[in-house]
Amino acid sequence: MVFTIIIAFISILGLLLLHEFGHFILAKKFGVKVEEFGIGIPPRIFGKKFGETVYSINLIPFGAFVKLFGEEKDIKDPRSFSSKPIWQRALIILGGVASFWIISAVLLSFVFWAGAPQQISDDDNHNLVNPKVQIVAIAKNSPAETVDLRAGDTIRELKVNNQQLSVNKIKEVQDFTEQFKGQEIILTIERGKEVFEVSLNPRVNPPEGEGSMGVALARTAIKNYPWYKAPWLGVTATFNLTILIIQGWYQALFNAISGLPTGVQVVGPIGIINLLRQAGEMGINYYLHFIAVISLFLAVFNILPIPALDGGKLIFLGIEKIRGRPVPSQIEQKITIFFFALLLLLIIFFTFKDIQRIF
Repeated sequence: MVFTIIIAFISILGLLLLHEFGHFILAKKFGVKVEEFGIGIPPRIFGKKFGETVYSINLIPFGAFVKLFGEEKDIKDPRSFSSKPIWQRALIILGGVASFWIISAVLLSFVFWAGAPQQISDDDNHNLVNPKVQIVAIAKNSPAETVDLRAGDTIRELKVNNQQLSVNKIKEVQDFTEQFKGQEIILTIERGKEVFEVSLNPRVNPPEGEGSMGVALARTAIKNYPWYKAPWLGVTATFNLTILIIQGWYQALFNAISGLPTGVQVVGPIGIINLLRQAGEMGINYYLHFIAVISLFLAVFNILPIPALDGGKLIFLGIEKIRGRPVPSQIEQKITIFFFALLLLLIIFFTFKDIQRIF
């Protein structure tokens, strides 16, 4: 377990490093001097200068950064970030965001080639590896929530008295619970490497749209594809997942404004590492697939028009383009520092929530 957590932590740090490497590469491409490439957030523990750039290791391990000459204030120098045309500065900023999409496409391409976990229909029985029925959502105050079933759990068997059924189709679960609703049913559940049994009573008259157990189910299996098809499938999946993430965030925001349950659980760094640990216990393909999804979440989050994020920097460039001159550096820095502090407080808050929930 400790080893899995370490691998998960290194994976997240690797995503953030590659994100900053995207900024680094395009800054070099356009002749901007890179003063520092840092792993972690200062204060600095160790630094070594190679060429014109200091490569450093810093105390707070959640993050990485690239310090560009002339990024924080207007410097009249050919190698200054602030002296470059707006389109070049915009591309340098977008380089970090683009790296997340590239990482996701590469990982998903490999997963499709090696064997991708996919949602399939009950009718699909061709070239499947380990078809199973998984729980993808739990209704509030349902029998499933009462016995602590969780999204990601696999239902392997159903038992009532002397009747036992091994399942790998959604309809098998639905028919069995419909037949024995109101009676105690024993479910054999697989959660990562753990297999255990729980007992619950499917409701005779459940709320509309919830079902007797209060779970949403999906049938999944491992499918692989030829190497020449995998890259296109990886790119397509990256695009489709990005759209789904945007739609999900929009719906959550709409629900929050309307006073409805958002259906979204926000987690901090510890929560993400814990989810990666769970994915790692399911196998390397699930782990890489989840890393790709996290990369896409980071891409979409980073492009939001919030100062301290890349999207916020693009907003300042847009204002500069409209006004014909940049926002005064002192004002931009104060706004950025305020939002950075706010984001840091949110990370700390959700980290404490993660600790309470997990431990």
